[in-house]
Amino acid sequence: MRLKGNCIIGQAGGATAVINNSLYGIMKEAKVFQEIQGIYGSLYGIEGVIKRELIDLKKENVSTIGGLKFTPGAILGGSRYKLDYKRKEDFKKIFSTFKSYNIRYFFYIGGNDSMDTAAKVDVTAKKIGYKIRVIGVPKTIDNDLIGTHHSPGFGSCAKYIAATVQETGRHTESMRTSEPITILETVGRNTGWVAGSSALAKECEEDAPHIICFPEIVFSRKKFTRNVKRIYEKFGSVFIVTGEGLKDENDQYITCQKGSLDRDAFGHPQLGGIAETLKKFIEEDIGIKTRYIKPAIAQQAAMHFASFVDAQESMLVGSKAVKYAIEGKSGFMVTLEKERASQYKCKTSLVKLTQVCNKERRVPRSWINREGNFPAKKFLDYARPLIQGEVKVPIKDGLPQYVRLKKVFV
Repeated sequence: MRLKGNCIIGQAGGATAVINNSLYGIMKEAKVFQEIQGIYGSLYGIEGVIKRELIDLKKENVSTIGGLKFTPGAILGGSRYKLDYKRKEDFKKIFSTFKSYNIRYFFYIGGNDSMDTAAKVDVTAKKIGYKIRVIGVPKTIDNDLIGTHHSPGFGSCAKYIAATVQETGRHTESMRTSEPITILETVGRNTGWVAGSSALAKECEEDAPHIICFPEIVFSRKKFTRNVKRIYEKFGSVFIVTGEGLKDENDQYITCQKGSLDRDAFGHPQLGGIAETLKKFIEEDIGIKTRYIKPAIAQQAAMHFASFVDAQESMLVGSKAVKYAIEGKSGFMVTLEKERASQYKCKTSLVKLTQVCNKERRVPRSWINREGNFPAKKFLDYARPLIQGEVKVPIKDGLPQYVRLKKVFV
């Protein structure tokens, strides 16, 4: 059935280096179809819909729209606001906005929690009989979305982390007599996709990283420090990469042995401090000076070394979201599927939003070595194609040139 009206695009959760490529893909494709008349951006995700903070994306300069392909950060503004069925007023405001602006298409770019938001909008629309098509567009550096071969945003983060480990690993080697051990802490909550991807930096045994701590593997302090000591005695320096959500045999976060962790709106623990904890273990148990690195949001924003494959796929899931919506699909997230075993190429498909939201895809045990401290070949073969190629970012006076929306409110 043909459905004519305007569309709203929102971005949510933490940004990735290539999240705006998905926005670009949606906008470019939406202009092709007569069914979609106005193209609006919601500032700060679903909060912009609730507060009616909408901008007219058709009034942005052509050069600005083109610049989305190489500009990091969620240019519409991200959001971690959780929709709760108990707060009925939020849903009233959302559908009041939809009706006032004749919104018939809603595209939401985000991760697990964002898909929860999109699912609730879709379920409510069907319940009240409001005709709208809701499509989730995947993104997350954590790579923990289920139902898709990988998540747009992960490839660029993996590329940046691997390169950072290459460079800082050489630095650690050079400082063996004074600063012989380095810990690099990645994000990923309860999954080790980002931490594991650092192994792409390793070409020989001496290269960093030497130890990777996966949240999927039960952490043992004794085993960890024994391994650190062994590698130190062999090479004179040790480079460790760790995910943030390490747990002990009691299923307790090792950063939270004597208390409780704060939680976000979606109930996720606010993790942090794992690098400091591992540093403490090493210095107490084997008495070797240790330092740590936290790329933090740098790994989410490194467009200057983003993966070209990742950027292209981020655009692809955006453009396909529009096509699926025009075809009549609603309540789905766009997915990536690897087409061939011999040569890397992905196509798109769909998975129901309700099957994705609030779930985590973890690194399979068979993708981690027997010792539990390094990725197996299956992991490396999976991750390597995702980091290929570079995005050509315009440079002026030695620095990248990024764009900014002028934000003409509707």
